[in-house]
Amino acid sequence: MRDHWANCILHRDEEVARFIGDYFKDTDRRVLLLAAAGFDPRTNHITCQLAGTLHDRISAIFIREERSNPSAQLIERADDNEAVLRALVPNCEVIRIEIFADDGAPVGGHRVSQELIQRPLPEDVTDVVLDFSALSIGVAFPAARLLLDACETEDARTFHLMISSDPELDDRILSDPSDRPSPVKGFAPEISDEDFGDAVIWVPQLARGRLATLIKISAGLGDFYKVCPLLPFPAKEPRRSDNLVTEYQPAIVDEWNVDPRDLVHASEWNPLDCYRRLSRLKQRFDRTMKGTYVPRMILSPIGSKVLAAGALMAAIDHNMSVQYVETDSYAIADEFQDGESANSEDPSFVHLILSGPLYKNFPSRAAPLPDLGAATS
Repeated sequence: MRDHWANCILHRDEEVARFIGDYFKDTDRRVLLLAAAGFDPRTNHITCQLAGTLHDRISAIFIREERSNPSAQLIERADDNEAVLRALVPNCEVIRIEIFADDGAPVGGHRVSQELIQRPLPEDVTDVVLDFSALSIGVAFPAARLLLDACETEDARTFHLMISSDPELDDRILSDPSDRPSPVKGFAPEISDEDFGDAVIWVPQLARGRLATLIKISAGLGDFYKVCPLLPFPAKEPRRSDNLVTEYQPAIVDEWNVDPRDLVHASEWNPLDCYRRLSRLKQRFDRTMKGTYVPRMILSPIGSKVLAAGALMAAIDHNMSVQYVETDSYAIADEFQDGESANSEDPSFVHLILSGPLYKNFPSRAAPLPDLGAATS
């Protein structure tokens, strides 16, 4: 386990800009950035801040996710964003990743992994930054795991995770899920071969308009021991969690038989809150099922990338499975059509340092994580 993750270095909003200005002004720092080059208005936010400080000390790999039959509007937005990114970071490469194979199987995670394996980190790179903001989960999770592993093999190299988050914008970007639920590349641990039976605990992240996606995932998982829906609270919109419970009530009550005590709440702004709660949930299930079942926690992060980042950390640290349905196509809600509302007007920023020399002498975790209130009964 990575003992420093429970209290790793975290910056939010104005602190992120200050950190970038102070930390990256050191002329010895050389940065490799991995980010999306898609239609999402948040695509350029992190790159713009980094390039403004690093200038010619930053290189980048931009991922252009390709899906069949995208709308002309989304192609135009993606082309515009790519042009901006190329101007901000001249020393860059744009990689086009076909998300689906010819037979419709989701292969984006495999393909991005192969592309990154073919591009080992340059020796002079001191910091690797993954911009989580506009990458799909099926691409971002495998990339994060590969880059983290590469950085952890070098004591002097630091791995950063950055996010430009806007939950209201997430609600206005609509997705059409494919018909094939599948584990995310690199997040499908082997089933236990112990004598005890497996008890599946599914933790779906609830997000507006994603009920069809989660129904498809649940149908492919079989029987559950428990379903523990993950809800954003506290949130920018105070009633967001309540509204999601109302939207998902038929599934929560009739399909998943969720005990109200098993609802898991995590901050919409702090990925460490999500990580800690999922870690604590895993510890409690391990303890209470010992000698009876082998708990197998399965995460399904959708919606907010801040919560997804916490789920990523938990999945890596505790070897959890991540089940996901890749998106066939995206669309833009009606209220998002006019130019005034087309941009992410009030994003929040999050920065995490997941590995690096700053943690070299970090003390081992002396005690279990505190009980944060997620029920298991």
